[in-house]
Amino acid sequence: MTAIVTRSPVPDTDVDVAAGTAPHDSLLRFALRADATLCAAVGLLAAMTADQLARIAGLSATAGWFAGATLVGYGALLYVLAAASHVRRLGLSVLTGNVVFAVVAVVAILAGWSPLTGAGDDLVLAFVGATAVLAWLQYRGVRRLA
Repeated sequence: MTAIVTRSPVPDTDVDVAAGTAPHDSLLRFALRADATLCAAVGLLAAMTADQLARIAGLSATAGWFAGATLVGYGALLYVLAAASHVRRLGLSVLTGNVVFAVVAVVAILAGWSPLTGAGDDLVLAFVGATAVLAWLQYRGVRRLA
């Protein structure tokens, strides 16, 4: 009995030909998918509990539902885009957007530009904290690809 042994060739570039990915992009892909999952989960929770959150946070139920639905859509889109073959540019874009969101949200709360209650401010700041952690992971992932 003869066995045929096949070996897949090792590409001599830094791109995995079969997967279309770089060998060090797993951290960035993980960070993007974690960001997508968090956004979709928070958005779904916000949309489902828009009436209750309106009483607690100080926004209208419509604004809460719209923000939640937007986060769900963004999370789904980001999850799909995280599978792109060249993920570095996407990672830089999402990282930039996360940093801008975090800075604008904190400035808006500190300046009193938002009609949120104290509990609403705390909820937004908790989301900003999670966004900052994910932005840091995305930064590390992008740096690995540089």
